[in-house]
Amino acid sequence: MRAAPADTGRLRDRLARDAEREGLADVVYRTVDSPIGGLLLAATPVGLAYVAFEVEDADAVIATLATRIGPRVLRADGDSPVLDAAAAQIGQYLAGDRRDFDLPLDTRLATGFRGEVQQHLARVGYGRTATYREIAAALDRPGAVRAVGTACATNPLPLVWPCHRILRSDGGLGGYRGGLAAKQRLLAMESAA
Repeated sequence: MRAAPADTGRLRDRLARDAEREGLADVVYRTVDSPIGGLLLAATPVGLAYVAFEVEDADAVIATLATRIGPRVLRADGDSPVLDAAAAQIGQYLAGDRRDFDLPLDTRLATGFRGEVQQHLARVGYGRTATYREIAAALDRPGAVRAVGTACATNPLPLVWPCHRILRSDGGLGGYRGGLAAKQRLLAMESAA
C-alpha cells in the first residue's frame, strides 16, 4: 500500500527535524520564494552556511555542500530554527524592513583570502557601494583586485555578506551569481531607502 504524498511529506519533515535536533544532519536546506527569485537556504548545526539563487543548479549546490561540509544533507521544509530565522530575515531585507542580518553563520566555506574578502563585505553599509579595488586596498592587498572579484563570485552567503554592493573600478556592475537583474534590483532597492 502506497502512502499519500502528504503523509510522505510530513514524514520527511519530521525525520529532517529530528535529525537536525539530534545533530545527525550535516546540512539541512529548503527553498523559499523571494522578489528576486527562489533561494535555496542551507544550514548546519552551527548556522546558515549557504544561499543559492534559482539560476544556480540546485542539485550541483547540494552535491557541493555534501562534498565540502558533509554527506548527510536533508531537505527540511518543516521547523528548522536557523532556516526559519534566515528565511524571515532575508524576507524582511528584501521587503526593505531590515538592513543588517543577525544570524548564526557557519563560515567554513569562506576560507583563506576569499574568506577574508567575503566576511569584509558586511562592512559595506546598506545603500553604499565599494569597488573591487577599494576592498583589496582595505584588506592591505592592493594588487588582489581580481582575487576580490573571485571571492565575490564564490561568496557562500550573498545577501548576508552583500557582494551585490561591490562594483568594478570603472563603476560597472561586474558580475553577480544571482544574475545582473538581481544585482540591479538589490542596488536600486537599497539606494531608494
